[in-house]
Amino acid sequence: MPGKVSALVLWLFVMNLGIALGAGLYEGRIVVPQWITSSPGAGAHWHADEARRDDTGLKFWAFVSTGPLTVLTIANLVAARRASGPLRFWWVGGAAVSLVERVSTFTYFIPTMVGLIDSPDSAEAVAAAARWANLNYARHILVVLAWIAALKAFSLLYQTRERQPGTGIR
Repeated sequence: MPGKVSALVLWLFVMNLGIALGAGLYEGRIVVPQWITSSPGAGAHWHADEARRDDTGLKFWAFVSTGPLTVLTIANLVAARRASGPLRFWWVGGAAVSLVERVSTFTYFIPTMVGLIDSPDSAEAVAAAARWANLNYARHILVVLAWIAALKAFSLLYQTRERQPGTGIR
């Protein structure tokens, strides 16, 4: 059974995934539509000035997921190795899905937004921003899957402890 530190790492992972999911959904629904606008008469436009003003990458994401979620993902991959049975399956699964999301963030989402933030309004910028926004839905799905698996692991961790009285948190 995982020890006290491993349980804390899993708890922090569950919390951080939940925050990242909620913030990502908010950004996608409320913030991103200000960056990419479309109207029947004017067509689609990329508003780099709005994206720079919001600067969610440096003002928010760096403190929520870029650093913390990445560290927690790696820590949970390590901690989950001590678990066994269904707990290990769900814990490793959640951390592995989160790792896929983290890799996609560092290889596509961050570099693309860094390029877009200084791009003038053009058909190419609109297409790149729209592709970024659409692929962001897939990233949300990865976070949901990682969060559900981590929640399942969290519940199994405490179910296991309840079935084995006197074991407590090591």
